[in-house]
Amino acid sequence: MHRQFEAHARTAPDAVAVRWADREVTYAELDARANRFARLLLARGHGRGAKVGLCLDYSIDLLVALLGTLKAGAAYVPLDPAYPEARLRLLLGQVPDLAMIVASPATFAQVESAPAEVVVFDELADYLAGLAGTAPDVAVTGDDVCYAVFTSGSTGTPKLTAVRHEGWFNLLNWLMLEFGLNSGSDNLVVSAFGFDLSQRSLMMPLFCGATQHLLASRNFDAAMAYRLLNRHGIRVVHCASSTLYLLVDWETARKGDALTRLDYVIFGGEPLHVERLAHWMRREGNTCTLLHQYGVAECTDVASSYDLADYRPGEHDIAPVGRPAYNTDLHIVDEHMRGVGAGEYGEILIAGTSVGAGYLNGTGPESERFTTIEVDGEPRRVYRTGDRGHVDSNGDLVIAGRMDAQVKVRGMRIDPTDIERALGRLPGVRQAAVAVAHTDSGDAELIAFLVPIGDDLAEDDVRAGLLATLPRNMVPARFVNTARIPLSPHGKVDRPALVREFRSNFADSGTPA
Repeated sequence: MHRQFEAHARTAPDAVAVRWADREVTYAELDARANRFARLLLARGHGRGAKVGLCLDYSIDLLVALLGTLKAGAAYVPLDPAYPEARLRLLLGQVPDLAMIVASPATFAQVESAPAEVVVFDELADYLAGLAGTAPDVAVTGDDVCYAVFTSGSTGTPKLTAVRHEGWFNLLNWLMLEFGLNSGSDNLVVSAFGFDLSQRSLMMPLFCGATQHLLASRNFDAAMAYRLLNRHGIRVVHCASSTLYLLVDWETARKGDALTRLDYVIFGGEPLHVERLAHWMRREGNTCTLLHQYGVAECTDVASSYDLADYRPGEHDIAPVGRPAYNTDLHIVDEHMRGVGAGEYGEILIAGTSVGAGYLNGTGPESERFTTIEVDGEPRRVYRTGDRGHVDSNGDLVIAGRMDAQVKVRGMRIDPTDIERALGRLPGVRQAAVAVAHTDSGDAELIAFLVPIGDDLAEDDVRAGLLATLPRNMVPARFVNTARIPLSPHGKVDRPALVREFRSNFADSGTPA
């Protein structure tokens, strides 16, 4: 991956690579700083095959550390500083053989208890200044792991899924060639560092020679993001659907046009509610292309893409996610792993270059999602996504939902059992269940149902307790005290019944659900 960036540093050394707050660095400067960081890693024995945790806020230093890690032949692991310390401790326990963690003065306390060495980037300045700014001679292959991100597992334990250089290069090369991205395709990162989508958003502009813009904020700030879109020549934004809704609402309320002037918004990660975008899409003069994409973290984030300009409400019940990316194949199979007929529903399998290296901490049933099937008489390595879908009459993939209990809320895949376990550890909670309901506007939201030990639990107290151990996106929007948790005939929590009860109670009280 880093070789493509290095090529731009040679041919356009004075071009601006990154802008953050009131600072900017050129391609030549960023390349030299990343080379020095790579040499530091190698001097400490953290070269090819090592895993380096990055617990840094969005900044120029983050990209120096990220590129330097790749140049050393190592793989980086995003440790999102927006997560609470307890969550980070849980994630750190899932990283086998973590070589080192890079932190800042602001994030050091969040990871100082890790078993690996923790270094503060700012304190390395003098040592780095004494190292050569030329690239180290490290042989890296397409099979080497370049990064690993956390994704919820069906067991409730976060899984660390590894992406290979070949898959990441293939994805960005496809995006660049298919959609004509170039040195003018300046980008703004708006998603959290721990999100798989953010990894391609971080590298895409550097891959095609453009400028990367970073928010000077740990959490997404719609006002700040929109100001940057207005102020700079940003052409591309990658984001989850829910983030796009926020940006569209912000623009619509202020009668602005910064979004409509973009070349692309590349988005996905959760079920799309086209009605949230329809009025904005029809605005006169809107030249922004919306690419609705589908993929999973285990397969380098993107497997297919669909231009929403082709969407016709009367023709589609659900907005398609399009056709496969370069060197990617999609297979739809039944419960016996046999291909289904045209238009029939089944589980979606992803094959090809994008399939990742597997779970680095996987020893349970989820590792079996990486498997082999026979296609045209030849064995093919595939990933079983657990998503249900079909191919429509136009040849486009349509996602119908999950085949298991995992859900997507605001672009992030979440396992309700992960939240239920955190609730169960709070004082006063006898039992807890988490379900997903939809608001009147169609957005998914988490609802926690609590059986208290004694008196009813106060919503503010429960929310505060969860925020100490879970990232904000995993904290339910609502908390409901209940006398019991209903079970299905199979003895499992009956989440649909909980949602029906919730809506019935709100309907009886006259309060909108």
